[in-house]
Amino acid sequence: MKRSLTLEWLLMSLGLLALVFWLSGPLQFPRANLWFKDLALRLHSPEPSPDVVLIAVDERSLASIGRWPWRRALHAHLIDFVSMGQPRSIGLDILLAEADLDYPEDDALLAHSMVRSGRVVLPLVSSGNAQTTSLPLPLFAQTAARLGHVHLPLDPDGGVRSFYAREGFAQHQWLHLGLSMLCLSQPQGPDCRSTAQTDAPSASGPWLRSQPIRIAFARGEAPFITYSYIDVLRGKIPASAFRNKHVLIGATATGLGATVLPPSGASPSALHNVKMLAHIVSGALQQQHVSTASPWANRIFNLLPVALGLAALSVLGPSAALLTCLGLALLTLLLHALAPTLTHTVFSPAAALLVLLLAYPLWSWRRLSTAAQFLNQEMQHLRVQGLNTAPAAVPRRGDFLQGRILAVEQATQQLRQLHEFVTDTLLQLPSPTMVCNRQGQIVLANRAAHRYAQQLQRPLQELQPIAELLEGAVERGSLQPLWSSEQPPPLDKTMQREGIDLQQRSLLMLSKPFSVAGDTGWLVSLVDISELRAAMAQRDQALHFISHDIRAPIGAILTAIEMEQHFGQEDTSSVLIERIQRYARNGLSLADDFVYLARAQHTTAQRVPVELGAIIDQALDDTWAAANARLVELDWMPQEEEAWVLGDASMLRRACVNLISNAIKYGPVEGTVYCSLAQDGDAWCITVRDEGDGISAKEQERLFAPFTRQAQHEAQKIQGFGLGLAYVHTTAQQHGGSISVVSEVGHGASFILRLPKAPVPALQPS
Repeated sequence: MKRSLTLEWLLMSLGLLALVFWLSGPLQFPRANLWFKDLALRLHSPEPSPDVVLIAVDERSLASIGRWPWRRALHAHLIDFVSMGQPRSIGLDILLAEADLDYPEDDALLAHSMVRSGRVVLPLVSSGNAQTTSLPLPLFAQTAARLGHVHLPLDPDGGVRSFYAREGFAQHQWLHLGLSMLCLSQPQGPDCRSTAQTDAPSASGPWLRSQPIRIAFARGEAPFITYSYIDVLRGKIPASAFRNKHVLIGATATGLGATVLPPSGASPSALHNVKMLAHIVSGALQQQHVSTASPWANRIFNLLPVALGLAALSVLGPSAALLTCLGLALLTLLLHALAPTLTHTVFSPAAALLVLLLAYPLWSWRRLSTAAQFLNQEMQHLRVQGLNTAPAAVPRRGDFLQGRILAVEQATQQLRQLHEFVTDTLLQLPSPTMVCNRQGQIVLANRAAHRYAQQLQRPLQELQPIAELLEGAVERGSLQPLWSSEQPPPLDKTMQREGIDLQQRSLLMLSKPFSVAGDTGWLVSLVDISELRAAMAQRDQALHFISHDIRAPIGAILTAIEMEQHFGQEDTSSVLIERIQRYARNGLSLADDFVYLARAQHTTAQRVPVELGAIIDQALDDTWAAANARLVELDWMPQEEEAWVLGDASMLRRACVNLISNAIKYGPVEGTVYCSLAQDGDAWCITVRDEGDGISAKEQERLFAPFTRQAQHEAQKIQGFGLGLAYVHTTAQQHGGSISVVSEVGHGASFILRLPKAPVPALQPS
């Protein structure tokens, strides 16, 4: 999906940029661009220059003087009067291309007036070639200070917004009349030196135009000072009113002279040519006219915001991209509005605005279509991979994407449930399990791992290296670190190592490499095999016991028999028989103890009502012979209350026998063994106390482990194999009770067998 969207974005971007390049050309969207330009120039409208004055041939002047055209002697008199005020220039917007046949002497008068003034600029008009160019009469062209064209090109909507600074032939061009007037006060200007001042009779060829300039229309409905022609002619206006002014003389009466339509907002009605000249002169004086941007500059102006908008579409989300496109459109409008003021240039922003508004819905459509296709493919892949995702019901009416969203919602819910199941399963694993990244840092750990870390007083932190958690744990045998940061387990095969941690627990570390979404790491599990190791040690000890201790009496019996066969007398002596009996009894007793212990460890005790007083009586009967042989007195005082428990009578009887036998065997000859039964809360306690040498605190810690004997008994060569108390401990656990010892060296030992009480059983009917 990402590659598809990237390719589509590139193709769409190239297409839209090419579209902007073409639409920002000179002749594209003329009316829209004119509207934007009018808006910008309206904001740029300058104040009217006070140095521009109009003398208007208005209706009142026509009513006083008569029908147009007037005698040129009147114009001569007007020029003489205005020149007395020493104006900077006089623009006579009256075409003098033909001689006055009625008053031929008036031409000479007007020519002399222009010579005396030296400030008169005359207009010329051309229709496009040398044959139709209307120049002033040679008499006037030679006596005028300068000539200037008065052409105003029409825009596609019929309005006038600009003029060309230069027009004419290839070898001979004239400035616009408004600019020519300024050349009289600024003759050193580059345009003034490089253009013709008067006529060019030898010029020919096509009419050329250059340097288009947008007119900076002055503010206000009647922005310039205007005097009536008749008032100036009669002297009602003092000549000083024209001092240092640029004076324009032209027709403003209705039906007299050409009129043009200004852009909307510049003037409420059509303007006569002389008023347009006033706007041109005023803007040129204040350097407020602006130029139209070149085709390449305009293309760059339009391409930049579109390119930024397309880049935003590729990296931002839908809301941010929409706001960015709208912001770029507003920024384009703002720069377009400020450009006339900042750079004296006007651009055509319609292409950029159109494409910016078009890019977002177009890209959203493609992204939405691709997303719907992607969702459909992913749903099919999930079904192929075994996820039971039933197709969502697509509504017959409405957005087709709704069905895709419902299907993805169902699949997402199932995946979430599956993820929760997998996560909960991992968290509930009994062994510490951790997920490590390639750097050996723990990124996920279950509850057992946290408990293990707490036991080590190393609480797990985020991205904690597993080497820190297992610091001090060594591999069994090699004593190398169980996990080394320098030599971690390989990433290509499963490894298992057995080690010992700081708490002397036996651990089996399983490390399995994995790779998910390009990330590699290990799944590490720590299995506590301490009990297994203890069982293996017990097994080894039992094997040693079987191979040595059980074989010893049997070997002694065989040796005695062989000696008697080879060296004895014909009749078997009583001494030999007694020896063989003793060895046989020891071997049988040892085998019985071992068998009983194994049976108690691997079978479940029966749970039937048992009365402990009777059990103790039976145990005392079983041990009476051993006590009598050592002249030991058995002290037992039964209590009146019956002591009922739920248990196995045979196991409890043998446990009591073992306790009493040990007390007889390890107590002194002619001593006493005390037996008692008492209630302690919700339990019955059987206590067997002897008067022997006692047991040290160190030996009490391992007293109930199999095959464990006290060092002093080994030295005294007292027969025993360390299985009796182990059997008692196992029996107590099987019955939900406990066995404990209270002893001090030299003060005997008391063994307390604690068993849970049971209710008194109901009497069975006879």
